[in-house]
Amino acid sequence: MSTKKEMMASIPKVDHLLSEVKIQNLLKKGPRSIVIESIRESLDEIRIEILECDDHHFKNFSIDYEILQEKIIRKVKEKKRMNLKRVVNASGVVLHTNLGRALLSESIKEEVWNIASNYSNLEYDIKLGKRGSRYAHVENLLTKLTKAESALVVNNNAAAVFLVLNTLVKNKEIIVSRGQLVEIGGSFRVPDVMEQSGANLVEVGTTNKTHLDDYEKNITEYTGALLKVHTSNYKILGFTQDVDLKELVQLGKKYNIPVVEDIGSGALIDFSKYGLYKEPIVYESIMSGADIVTFSGDKLLGGPQAGIIIGKKEYIDKMKKNPYTRAFRVDKLTLAALEATLKIYLDEKKVIKEIPTLYMLTITREEIDKKAKKLYNLLNENIKDCQIEKIDGFSQVGGGSMPLETLPTTLIRIKCRGLSPNEFEYFLRNYEIPIITRIHEHHIILDVRTIHEDEFLIILKGIKAVLSRRRGA
Repeated sequence: MSTKKEMMASIPKVDHLLSEVKIQNLLKKGPRSIVIESIRESLDEIRIEILECDDHHFKNFSIDYEILQEKIIRKVKEKKRMNLKRVVNASGVVLHTNLGRALLSESIKEEVWNIASNYSNLEYDIKLGKRGSRYAHVENLLTKLTKAESALVVNNNAAAVFLVLNTLVKNKEIIVSRGQLVEIGGSFRVPDVMEQSGANLVEVGTTNKTHLDDYEKNITEYTGALLKVHTSNYKILGFTQDVDLKELVQLGKKYNIPVVEDIGSGALIDFSKYGLYKEPIVYESIMSGADIVTFSGDKLLGGPQAGIIIGKKEYIDKMKKNPYTRAFRVDKLTLAALEATLKIYLDEKKVIKEIPTLYMLTITREEIDKKAKKLYNLLNENIKDCQIEKIDGFSQVGGGSMPLETLPTTLIRIKCRGLSPNEFEYFLRNYEIPIITRIHEHHIILDVRTIHEDEFLIILKGIKAVLSRRRGA
């Protein structure tokens, strides 16, 4: 039997492995640095394994050159893969913040790629032959869809709120209801954003009740704006009172103070027509007289991440001159995706079908069940040793939108012999195309609402890979 020292000495050298045919093929595809790094990591793992191996197991220890080369190949492939990768969202959360929220429409990919892979008129006015504004590409669309006088786009809604307050209310007071001081995710809170903008926050009312006179009696010569925040990620029910936007607008006009509304999710259509909870519609805020309205581009609008500011031209023009606008500006990919998405809204019949987020939110129960039957039959016919069921359940909107909404759906529930739900979930999550699932009552849950039909085969292959790996173990 070899000693550990002798076994260490028998570990192949990097140069020797580089001469092997399989490794040579890797080098042809490059880059060389990644291949060498993968070889060294694999050899280090063997050294550690030898050192940590007890005497009983060391008797049967050997270095298998074929297995070693396969390990190196796997490492190279993994290192060459993007860290940011596609996943299958089988969780049933439509606007899943951790999975990228809204999906862009398939119909706009050509327009976006055309801008991404070529030069564009991002800040060039073709008609005048001189420098133009990057915001002009979406401003007309936004004003047409929302009935606002002007519009501006920044990189997210927190930046939009910050820019509005920094421009209009810096070193002044802004009045807001206590019940609207929300946390917007990632431990970021609206009061913190306001404080950093230079605005002095004046809280009025109580958590559950705020009246119009709470605002009025706190108006002073230092008041710069009145703010209304739509609590899109939670609801207070029961003994409550809120001030309607129209009332706030009348109060603003009385004292010549601008009224700002942050509606968060940014719905451009009336979801109540599709049997869902009615979220504030952007143009209704403008019609109610709000001077400035801010909202997100990647929630209920269904576009790319962006913060959209619409409202009175005199205020928007001031924001365009604010130095922070450059810090918060969006790039050509965001503008291309937003413009293409907004164009779909010009035809509401198309918008529900073509924007994935809206389709997933409004898809009928019958359509979901039809999808579920296809996935159930595919899995049931091709997977053994697993109990597969089709059951009723509920999806979530997610993304801090429609907190009271429950979406009836059909779930595929799976339990496999000899495999715990936690192991099953782990292996699916670490499949080459990660499959994100839920665990409920010792079963893996797949919610078909958020699964595309072309992902059914990915799920089948993923489950087969898990079971094969389990048997191999």
